[in-house]
Amino acid sequence: MFIQTETTPNPATLKFLPGKVVMPEGTADFRSAETAADASPLAAKLFAVPGITGVFFGYDFITVTKDDAEWQHLKPAVLGTIMEHFMSGAPVMAGVSAPAATDHSADEFFDAGDSEIVDTIKELLETRVRPAVAQDGGDITFRGFENGVVYLHMKGACAGCPSSTATLKHGIQNLLKHFVPEVLQVEAI
Repeated sequence: MFIQTETTPNPATLKFLPGKVVMPEGTADFRSAETAADASPLAAKLFAVPGITGVFFGYDFITVTKDDAEWQHLKPAVLGTIMEHFMSGAPVMAGVSAPAATDHSADEFFDAGDSEIVDTIKELLETRVRPAVAQDGGDITFRGFENGVVYLHMKGACAGCPSSTATLKHGIQNLLKHFVPEVLQVEAI
């Protein structure tokens, strides 16, 4: 098994491509060993590597975030853990009801009168923003729209990335304002 690695705009995060589907549907974001313990055998094993502070699963990639440890020391252990897991045939997620893989649409907030605007925002995020962000090992999901402000949740490599503010303000905000005049600003939750 050959696992490719790619850097991300976040120097604390590396993207690992195992050449297999990781999450057939949705994504999963783990920020602690406790949240990963029961939800994902693979995430739990990755958190067992000293220095790992975050694990994110996308369709065909895994992003791993570290503390102040050096990648040259962590990368072999992470690669070995991923390879061992996929070779064992064990599932990535323990079950379909894992908390990190749940649909957050119930947590969305917006005025019912804005549903057409929200549909346009979601379509733009789905077709133009999320594919680009996935290339960098992250994900961005819609959380709400209120008084012209779009609220987004940043996951994976995007969470804590030094360039995430630029991505939000100069990239996503400009795109949404161009196509949806009602959008005044974009904020991360």
